[in-house]
Amino acid sequence: MKLLSFFKNNLVLKITSLNSLVVGIRLLVSLLVQNLLAQYTGQAGIAKVGQIRNLSNILSSLSSFGVFNGVVKYVSEYKDNEKGLIKLFSTVFVISSLATIILSFLIFIYAKALSLWLFFNVDYYLIFRILSVVVPFIAMNRIFNGIISGISAYKVHAKIELIWYTLASFLLLLSLYFYNIEGVLVAIAITPTIQFLVLTFIFGKTLNDYIKFSQLSFRSPMLKLLLGFSLISFVATVCSNFVEINFRNLISDKISENEAGLWTAMSSISKIYMQFLITIFSIYILPKYTKIHFSDVLRKEIKTIYKTLLPLVIIGMLVVYFCREILIVTIYNYDFLGMAILFKWQLLADLVRFCANILSFKFLAKNQVKYFVSTQLIGLITYYVFGQLLIKYLFVEGLVIALLLSNLLYFVIVLFIMRYDLFGKNRRI
Repeated sequence: MKLLSFFKNNLVLKITSLNSLVVGIRLLVSLLVQNLLAQYTGQAGIAKVGQIRNLSNILSSLSSFGVFNGVVKYVSEYKDNEKGLIKLFSTVFVISSLATIILSFLIFIYAKALSLWLFFNVDYYLIFRILSVVVPFIAMNRIFNGIISGISAYKVHAKIELIWYTLASFLLLLSLYFYNIEGVLVAIAITPTIQFLVLTFIFGKTLNDYIKFSQLSFRSPMLKLLLGFSLISFVATVCSNFVEINFRNLISDKISENEAGLWTAMSSISKIYMQFLITIFSIYILPKYTKIHFSDVLRKEIKTIYKTLLPLVIIGMLVVYFCREILIVTIYNYDFLGMAILFKWQLLADLVRFCANILSFKFLAKNQVKYFVSTQLIGLITYYVFGQLLIKYLFVEGLVIALLLSNLLYFVIVLFIMRYDLFGKNRRI
């Protein structure tokens, strides 16, 4: 009975179980998509898909001016404060509109340069012209998802994620069947429009309760508060995806595009299960930490999260590791078995990152910009340096080992910064 009561009353588990269902369905759809991509486009095609997805992640951050976590934090704080919400969304409206206009213009103008950077030729420039039109939808998706996370509407989030991902995957498969890799890249480029339509259809009425469009102004009273989150997003999202793009270019140039595809395939599997954890961080952990003001309460919450999630994560990762060859053949094909050697390093790296992020999300919740930015930068710089060194001797495996080393260093630094919160006397935070 105690175990049953624990499951019923544990919000972390409720969100986890619902999110697990969504992730499970997404996983099945992703398996089909990845398998067909591998069959039709090979390792090189997987590498190209990785490039455009990394760029989409960069645009997601830049177009919304990186305010996602700021929206989560302040919606959580102001959800019963109409004036506070108007100030928040007026500021977000101004800065995201400005960012969107600039980005759209630059992408349209430099479409051929972007094609050359990502794909080593200019043949794909039309994809970037399409992206330039889609940028506003990318920005709005990011902001609206911030509201969903801020009010902890995890059931709505799960429904939206499931529907738009299924529709987007269907579009991708149709594009793959008729137009091969070129169609896939176009489908990925226009996916944000599908997400936007689904989001507004399901969540539109609730959005009207939070965003009073008639009362929005062109003043930016909260600009200073949100700029810290912009800096955070720039480092966490823009820089990390930029590093991935350049590593993929390095592998393609120094080894082969097929090897770049293997590394991308490993990263894709990692991102599938890490997405599950990231969602929990955004939907539950960030709003929860925002409301905590004393270190002993924070300590108890962190302990609960670790006790609840860490065993599940470890078990899941062990299953993935011991079934890695079956997974590779199922998701991709026998040509991708060369990536099996990467699993142990990738899983260890992801486990360390998961443990570190449970702690470091306190920096986001409390707007401790200098701590978040400095730790992220140290992690990225060490990853880039270690990666550049190890890839010369251990090739693609060296790159994944570099990720593990950088994540270990990141974890140690976060522990050191939070030592008083975790082990000291109770204090206000």
